Amino acid sequence: MSPTNRTVVVTGIGATTPLGGDAASTWEGLVAGKSGVRPLEQDWAADQAVRIAAQIAVEPGEVIPRPQARRLDRSAQFALIAAKEAWADAGFTDKAGEDASVDPDRLGTVIASGIGGVTTLLDQYDVLKEKGVRRVSPHTVPMLMPNGPSANVGLLVGARAGVHTPVSACASGAEAIGYAIEMIRTGRADVVVAGGTEAAIHPLPIAAFGNMMAMSKNNDDPQGASRPYDVARDGFVLGEGAGVLVLESAEHAAARGARVYVEAVGQGISSDGHDIVQPEPEGRGIAQALQNLLDSTDLDPAEIMHVNAHATSTPAGDVAELKALRKVFGDDTDHFAVSGTKSMTGHLLGGAGGIESVASVLALYHRVAPPTINVDNLDPEAEANADIVRGEARKLPVEGRIAALNDSFGFGGHNVVLAFRTV
Repeated sequence: MSPTNRTVVVTGIGATTPLGGDAASTWEGLVAGKSGVRPLEQDWAADQAVRIAAQIAVEPGEVIPRPQARRLDRSAQFALIAAKEAWADAGFTDKAGEDASVDPDRLGTVIASGIGGVTTLLDQYDVLKEKGVRRVSPHTVPMLMPNGPSANVGLLVGARAGVHTPVSACASGAEAIGYAIEMIRTGRADVVVAGGTEAAIHPLPIAAFGNMMAMSKNNDDPQGASRPYDVARDGFVLGEGAGVLVLESAEHAAARGARVYVEAVGQGISSDGHDIVQPEPEGRGIAQALQNLLDSTDLDPAEIMHVNAHATSTPAGDVAELKALRKVFGDDTDHFAVSGTKSMTGHLLGGAGGIESVASVLALYHRVAPPTINVDNLDPEAEANADIVRGEARKLPVEGRIAALNDSFGFGGHNVVLAFRTV
């Protein structure tokens, strides 16, 4: 097999989310249809129009030593927790070089964030205003820079083949994994740690998204607020956390006897050219990303049995995505079990593609599609275009090779579709 056509596989997964402090507890929560949304109890929340969020289940301070945590933005803390789990899950016992099974010059990281260390930036600005110049932390710049999480994960694992940080709003995490696939496929690396992270539960981002009318204001029913495809959906619920995969060339994984979850088939990327925040209503850009995926891989539409949809619980976006699936796949769409897991995790922005890739990998590995919760009254347009997994998890075919798509879209018109397949 040529260096430009290497098979890529997933050998490790890690997560810290509103549903649990690791991948296993997160998956358990998803399959059970558990909501991670709860009221914001911080003092500043009382003045907000939006007073709910999907906050992390296990605080980083319970996992990361305090001296280290003080030098890291919350987004980097999440990324390190998820990456450390994924690295160990892949069977590596130490950083590259010290673990002889991976060459540091053939190891990279691609960890994305939609808005980087925004909480550090805003908190340190408050310090500057209230306490003066000399009290601003000397760690502020490396804490707030968007590439901080990827750089810190690179230091954790000893990566020297490049540490990268795509920034494409809510498509960032998926684009990171797509970039990692291409790094391996084209021979730049043998192993890449990739995913997304976000930590934006802060009064300014919540006020800004709320004033855009992008977020749900269903404060009286936090666990029912994120409701993709329901006729009463009124916006997304902000979440926080990280999801990370370890990807390898199939040859490298086989040589060290690694357990393989799934094949990472490839990616499709496009842009809408429509509006800075509004999705193209007919899903044309999304359809182009789907078509680009098909054109650049050997994926057979008949193999696709599951879609982890972007499904943010916004009136326009949810339906546009389903229209795009129908446009590209036609009647094949009828056998896609479509899940909107943001109904449980909230929307992790740049971290969404990371945790939803973890969910897609585990859906194939266990052959179970998680449910979309809170769909009390299914939107007729959604019903006409897709088979939504509602209320309870659904078994996927137990025999044969099957595939799953993970869709992620972001402000700016970014569209990224990832495909995974059983091995």
